[in-house]
Amino acid sequence: KQMEKKLYKIKKKLLIILSLLFIGSSNAKDEIKIGISTFLSGGAASSFGIPLKQGLEFMFNAINEGKVPAPYNTPGIGGKKVSFFFIDEAGGATKQVSEFRNMVQRQKVDVVMGYISSGDCLAIPAVAEELKQLTILIDCGTPRVFEEASYKYVFRTGPHAAMDNIAGALYLKRKGITPKKIAAINQNYAWGQDSWADFKGSIDIFFPGTKIVSEQFPKFLSGQYGSEISAMMVAKPDLIHSSMWGGDLESFIIQGATRGLFRNSKVFLSAGDHVLPSLGRNMPEGVIVGARGPHGDLAPDTELANWFKESLKKELGIKMTTQPMHKGAMAALFLKKAYDQAVKENSVFPSTEEIIKYMEGLEWETPSGPASMALGNGHQAIQDMALGVTAWDKKEKRAKLINIEYFKAECVNPPEGIKALDWIKGGFKGPDC
Repeated sequence: KQMEKKLYKIKKKLLIILSLLFIGSSNAKDEIKIGISTFLSGGAASSFGIPLKQGLEFMFNAINEGKVPAPYNTPGIGGKKVSFFFIDEAGGATKQVSEFRNMVQRQKVDVVMGYISSGDCLAIPAVAEELKQLTILIDCGTPRVFEEASYKYVFRTGPHAAMDNIAGALYLKRKGITPKKIAAINQNYAWGQDSWADFKGSIDIFFPGTKIVSEQFPKFLSGQYGSEISAMMVAKPDLIHSSMWGGDLESFIIQGATRGLFRNSKVFLSAGDHVLPSLGRNMPEGVIVGARGPHGDLAPDTELANWFKESLKKELGIKMTTQPMHKGAMAALFLKKAYDQAVKENSVFPSTEEIIKYMEGLEWETPSGPASMALGNGHQAIQDMALGVTAWDKKEKRAKLINIEYFKAECVNPPEGIKALDWIKGGFKGPDC
């Protein structure tokens, strides 16, 4: 009898374990599991990595609840609930490759998303192809990702940085600003080097004869720019270009403003909108600022854009949305559009191999206007670009962007099959801007 009781207890425990396993397996089939890499610590976190996380959390929760405006007002992605988690992008490319393998091989994610650093975005795609893992690059700006290689399983939902700097030169031309002496300060890795090459090349076309008087390439996340600022002030440029971002950009602005750098030179920050909330009154007025697309203050007046901005501001208690939040929303809606379309046409949830066909060349609406996978054999997005000038809004008590100029996507992005720098040096042959 004692043995029977023990056996009964063992059977009961086994039945409970089996039922839990069955429930877990059943639930897993009803979910799409997404692993996301973004900066959660370090100098790139507060103004960029964490806002990207907030934008994705908000959008995935809204998608699960069916609260996104049409045409995204059905719950889930392809009818499945989104299950997602975040890992820290800090630590460099080698660490990210290891984390990527862990998400794919151990945590069995359906999709990997994220990556802000251009260095990480250059390292991840080859591993994604090796593991045949669907991967969505959300932000990183270097054009080299799809210009130097071709990928099947990798997509980038944000445009590359060439359009930021082409638009910068066009903005000067539209506004009648003719620079004679230019200085630059950019972070010393792929993003900073590529951004400066694109801007310098564009200036050579639109303003031939302009003199480059100082080129500074400080180390990423160095934080101190005294010597670089001194070099630029001695050179006395009438225009300064910078693609710096995150904590580096915040530090540079505060240090430069203290020494009068922004009073003596016009400054163009190609990707600077995301530091406006943190700097507030410390943000100099009259600075030309981009957001790597029409994000935040630069976003279009559409139902989707206004819903996203107002809902997210209310949820987070913030005064403005910024580019990383919008970039996250773009990536989330790219997934939803592709999977929803595949399920609608085939009545079954697609495999990785099947969904790629729906993602290639996809056009979709975002809180930052329309986007399309027009480059990289249908794997690299383009969208319109916008630039504005900083001003202090007394009523809203925040730094904002005014005097906004918009540029069509085809005006500031190279045609398919042509490298951005080659297109720039060739005189922008193609669409009429």
